[in-house]
Amino acid sequence: MKVAVMGYGTVGSGVVEVIDSHNDVIKKRTGGEALEVAHILDLRDFPDDSHAALFTKDFNDILNDSEVKVVAETMGGVEPAFTFTMQLLEAGKSVVTSNKELVAQKGLKLLEAAEKSGANYLFEASVGGGIPIIRPMSQCLAANNIEGVAGILNGTTNFILTKMIEEGMDFDDALKLAQDNGYAEKDPTADIEGFDACRKVCILASLAFGKHVYPNQVQTEGITNITLEDVAYISSVKGVIKLLGQIKYISDDKIAAFVSPAVVQHGSQLASVNDVFNAILVRGDAVGDVCFYGPGAGKLPTASAVVADMVDAAKHIFRKKIFGWGAGFEGYVVDYKDTIEMPFYVRAKAPTNKVQSAFGEVKFLSRIGQPSNEVAFITDKMTENQLRDKLTNIDVINIIKVTSY
Repeated sequence: MKVAVMGYGTVGSGVVEVIDSHNDVIKKRTGGEALEVAHILDLRDFPDDSHAALFTKDFNDILNDSEVKVVAETMGGVEPAFTFTMQLLEAGKSVVTSNKELVAQKGLKLLEAAEKSGANYLFEASVGGGIPIIRPMSQCLAANNIEGVAGILNGTTNFILTKMIEEGMDFDDALKLAQDNGYAEKDPTADIEGFDACRKVCILASLAFGKHVYPNQVQTEGITNITLEDVAYISSVKGVIKLLGQIKYISDDKIAAFVSPAVVQHGSQLASVNDVFNAILVRGDAVGDVCFYGPGAGKLPTASAVVADMVDAAKHIFRKKIFGWGAGFEGYVVDYKDTIEMPFYVRAKAPTNKVQSAFGEVKFLSRIGQPSNEVAFITDKMTENQLRDKLTNIDVINIIKVTSY
């Protein structure tokens, strides 16, 4: 079966590599039919590439080739990826993607186009790179009511936090090391401010509860305010700080979804996930907690997931997979600050008696070198707005959520 690849960057080149090197395995999965790359779309020139004859700069070469049945979109960004993908789906060609930004922003429209034409739109690689999560949530856990999801969804931030926790490296130095190692971009904003994790939360929430969630509905906080002082205080109570995307079921017409640093206790499966690895914990009412762990990015791990979707699409050329979600509505994603109760870690400049006056009994923390006018503590469960009301007259340095996962 002829296929095409749009975008020949890290992931796109990996897709072609995996198809070339694993076609014997692929044929076993498709019932004997190999995948043959017929076109590679990219605006750049690759004259020395072994696939140089397959390159094109004209999208219509793919759109108008009736023999091409499955296309991998690994371009990134919303445009022109959205326009190209829509035209392919409307033409009855199945599209698979690793493009989390596109799925988060435009996934509903693309799924609707695929439904109308009978094609398939698949995106296993858009969340967690090489970690299988989309299929397990939509198929293997289909008998469960999903109660919540918590995930370490960004390898760059997890690497930075790991260096801060295990080596005492400050944030700026850990970020520079991540950039030097190729884990962080020159402009790391999407990672360290939580935007990358936010897009993945949108996809997971849409899939888990059947209604599309957009990035502007997910309140997002990054890791730039985390310091070694916070790491030390949390370590004293056998915890670590992770950037988590969290999704919580409230009712059939209400969920909460947010991204933020969170305190994770050592007993949690998420606490031991270090460096650039990702993990996604799904809590079902029948199965309990199930954790998916692995490389959340990288050329071949992500390409592995893309090619798996291409194989799946090839097997379903003449039948539509029952897959996707419907439209959301205003008020579907609620403000978690008013609705979700949890403990909080607070670091402040205040005497202990002032804290006790505001909160009653709390768990005070300590660290080596703690200033006499600095206090850190963990509260009982409350909403974030209730917390902030109690902190009105306290000079707060930092606040971090404490997760129950």
